[in-house]
Amino acid sequence: MAKHLSIGKKGEEIAIEFLKKDGFEILETNWRHKKLEVDIIAKDGETLVFIEVKTRSTDFFGLPEEYVDYKKEKHLVNAATEYMISVNHEWAFRFDVVAILLRNENDWKVNHIKDAFFPGLA
Repeated sequence: MAKHLSIGKKGEEIAIEFLKKDGFEILETNWRHKKLEVDIIAKDGETLVFIEVKTRSTDFFGLPEEYVDYKKEKHLVNAATEYMISVNHEWAFRFDVVAILLRNENDWKVNHIKDAFFPGLA
């Protein structure tokens, strides 16, 4: 497996454990619809949360969360729309980013950004 893929996979594992410890119920991981994907879909209380996980091994070129751009936000909104249609969504929802700086296997920092962006602006 390519290094960037293994870093991403480890980041998602860290994010899932972090979210579970924070009381989130994980509903889906790597949910796909055609070319759309959401890293994690979870419930935080009664709120449906679509979560983008960004993992980097260094912040030399910027923080992981800075890599969630307008194009990625739009992609997440479209994926969320498809998911909500598929489950007959009828409750509140939001978009979060879990940014992980993974220096090595045992040294990482997690930044959970709730309400990272508003879907009407994506």
